[in-house]
Amino acid sequence: MAYGYAGNMERYDRQLRLWGREAQEKLRQATVLVVGVGGLGSIASLYLTLAGVGHLILVDRDAVEPSNLNRQVLYTEEDIGKPKALVAAERLSKLNPDVRIEAHVATVSRETIEPLVKRADVVIDGLDNWSARLVLDELCWKHRKPFVHAGIHGMYGQLTTIIPGKTPCLRCIVRNPRDPQRPIPVVGVTPGVVGTLAATEAIKLITGYGETLAGHLLIIDLANMEFTKIKLEVSNECIEACEKIA
Repeated sequence: MAYGYAGNMERYDRQLRLWGREAQEKLRQATVLVVGVGGLGSIASLYLTLAGVGHLILVDRDAVEPSNLNRQVLYTEEDIGKPKALVAAERLSKLNPDVRIEAHVATVSRETIEPLVKRADVVIDGLDNWSARLVLDELCWKHRKPFVHAGIHGMYGQLTTIIPGKTPCLRCIVRNPRDPQRPIPVVGVTPGVVGTLAATEAIKLITGYGETLAGHLLIIDLANMEFTKIKLEVSNECIEACEKIA
């Protein structure tokens, strides 16, 4: 089997010892879409880049602001005012030239995101508002793409992996969601922890190594250092509703 990384495979030596070259080749061939490159997305995209995912697609409409710098690890004061997606792509490319990184400065809508969802093997939610999340959820269901949902507030986080047709959709998991008042309070370590777990879920989905959170919701309470895993049940009503929306 040929391995087409431009760099030396020594870069991946430690993880190759865990899951072998076949799994690493699956990573190299995979495309991951990260929608939102803020606190969650910058951490998730960082670890996916370091792991050697072959193609990373980044989407974010915003520019870097001073208040981002307590948690969005890809950015510095010199980046203030610049588009996050473009800055992130440039920085990640320097960390691992093996990875092809594509950046889109765009607002989440069906028109802008659907072509990207269709090209992805896994989609990661790095968003901070529910209207955009639900659009992404519907598109992932429509095109049968695994969808890693992550959300944070203060020192709280939640995470699940949605497999269309096999697990509940995001709309059924989180009934009548409401966006919190802005600016959203958050401690920098919270997206660090939850974003790393989101990247872990994507890596497991691609390589087949380990068990994902499909069918479960992980509640993360960092203030009390409590992790609670809740089992989710998929219903026929959920599947029928998703089919109608999609």
